Amino acid sequence: MSNPALENVNIRSIRTLATPAELRAQIPETPLAVRTVQAGRRAIERILDRDDPRFLAIVGPCSIHSLEGATEYARRLRALADEVADTVLVVMRVYFEKPRSVLGWKGLINDPYLNDTFRIEDGLRLARRFLVSIAELGLPAATEILDTLTPQYIGDLICWTAIGARTAEAQTHREIASGLSTPVGFKNGTDGSLDACVNGIASALGQHHFLGVTEDGLPAVFSTAGNPYVHVVLRGGREPNFDASHVAECERRLRAAHLPAGIVIDCSHANSHKRPEEQGDVLRDVVSQIEAGNDSIRGAMLESFLEWGSQKIPKDIRELRPGLSVTDACIDWPTTETLLREMRARLAPVVAARRARS
Repeated sequence: MSNPALENVNIRSIRTLATPAELRAQIPETPLAVRTVQAGRRAIERILDRDDPRFLAIVGPCSIHSLEGATEYARRLRALADEVADTVLVVMRVYFEKPRSVLGWKGLINDPYLNDTFRIEDGLRLARRFLVSIAELGLPAATEILDTLTPQYIGDLICWTAIGARTAEAQTHREIASGLSTPVGFKNGTDGSLDACVNGIASALGQHHFLGVTEDGLPAVFSTAGNPYVHVVLRGGREPNFDASHVAECERRLRAAHLPAGIVIDCSHANSHKRPEEQGDVLRDVVSQIEAGNDSIRGAMLESFLEWGSQKIPKDIRELRPGLSVTDACIDWPTTETLLREMRARLAPVVAARRARS
């Protein structure tokens, strides 16, 4: 027993959770979901390896707050993904955890009812059910890992993982990235520096030994083989860093560190000054770089939802609009369709030329 004079001094309560194994048994993968995840991971790996000449597009809401809105978005995105599939591999951005600079809503897993009840086990169940449902649609999912236990609950249903700008320097997240079963993108620092993502990639490529919890909820030492599919995500900093000169500097840094030259451009966040109307300009610039012969840019990210902009979480949750972001402002669905179709049309000749050379 812990000594109350020494431990848990600032802990108000402790609630036990279902183990990852229990939750997975209650909400299992279906055969179709397994095929979607396996195919999605393999396709992303092939794009990073340059064995698949297509481009990766990670598209979706800044955060998931309404499963109703997210489900409608996923259905639309699935149809659009089929339309552009010869040139662009579309992966849905499904973010259940949100980093906060101070305080605020931390995402669907942490507070699923958006009312400060923090029913985290409910959040894990909702997240897992949603991931199964979109995998059954045939749509791969991407997410960001914040809490170090979350991958044990939902990691089997994820195809691409981000390590965010605030956590890229953390040893724990670099260790986890080295053992994840998905490709992992490390974002540059919030100030725009490349040190965190370059060092994070070098670390995650290596083997690690760290403490964790098994699927059965037991403490254990995990030993990893290293993740060969780690890469950079440029998200801007004090200034945008999507342009050709910043991309060239990132390539130089990766070469100097003898690291794989794979780059994904985040068209939102600091690259768009958090203004959704600028995301299209960023994407078009990225496409122009690829048309001009850039071979290190492997994909792009867009923050997109059914409606344009964002909303504050109201006191009366019934007033929430299911298709409007509660975190960063997003582009709307018509704009998403336009941008992905334009991306496909402009890059189709590039993909065709690459296929002809292979």
